[in-house]
Amino acid sequence: MGLSETVNIRQRSEREEERLSPYAAKSKDARRERQEEECPIRTKFQRDRDRILHSKPFRRLKHKTQVYIAPAGDHYRTRMTHSLEVSQICRTIGRGLQLNEDLIEAIALGHDVGHTPFGHVGEEALRRIIGHFEHNEQSVRIMKVLANDGQGLNLTEAVLDGILYHTGEGTPKNLEGQIVKTGDRIAYLCHDYDDALRAGLLTQSDLPGRAKQMLGVRPSDMITTMVVDMIEASKDRDHIKQSPEISSAMQEFRQFMFARVYNSLNLREERRKGQYIVQALFKYYSEDISKLPQNYLVWAGGNTTKAVVDYISGLTDNYAIDLFQRLFVPRK
Repeated sequence: MGLSETVNIRQRSEREEERLSPYAAKSKDARRERQEEECPIRTKFQRDRDRILHSKPFRRLKHKTQVYIAPAGDHYRTRMTHSLEVSQICRTIGRGLQLNEDLIEAIALGHDVGHTPFGHVGEEALRRIIGHFEHNEQSVRIMKVLANDGQGLNLTEAVLDGILYHTGEGTPKNLEGQIVKTGDRIAYLCHDYDDALRAGLLTQSDLPGRAKQMLGVRPSDMITTMVVDMIEASKDRDHIKQSPEISSAMQEFRQFMFARVYNSLNLREERRKGQYIVQALFKYYSEDISKLPQNYLVWAGGNTTKAVVDYISGLTDNYAIDLFQRLFVPRK
């Protein structure tokens, strides 16, 4: 295949206006902070997806907590499996609305790379120490600065925007990012519920009435109901929404999950241990910055607090536990 034929592959893929909704983001319009030579085969959003998928921060997600800290079973979700499931759910919604699946996939795969070891427990521990820490902001920092040995991945503005606003008060500019914002919630609620059933924390009969009636009791049925609803409610609109009935049922389901799973007394002791490890490691490196890998200090521009946060937030659960034992537990 000659070079001119290869270039035509990308150009053909970029004729997105022929098959996508007028509301869809178009890859040929995407912008990066640093301009690059175009790939002869892939669009900008396809390259972003591949860069995230092949990056070290994404690979580390396989050993980071979703709900259960260092679970013994092989079938409990991790941050990596969660990200893959968000990608699948959101791409299905995007396909139903004729939006840009490549952009959706890139945002979904990258949205949680900024999570600390031990999930939200570690995030809360850092927040208590330094006053402000949000995993979505750290995800953007990783993609812009820390990944690729401090070079960053130079992702498009649309992908970074979707990652930044996948949680919190802001709204992504593109509909693809808005899908991930809601699809992320659909994924973690249904799959964390599935894991809670497996762990014996819940039974299907525990679900509150409205959620059970509107969404069903099986995780797959719940996902289908909410995905179909988003497609129907958002069709031919310039924003992503849910029907009032499903949105209300989903909110009831979410409140139930926080009460019975995320803040469960059964998980509280292990989470306390996770928080303690994060706090101890932060104190150790802050008091002697020479112990920290020095490239983190360079990437943080000499800001010692930021360097320690970057290092600790990037640790996996198992690595953080092993590091704690090596630093603070006497050898037998």
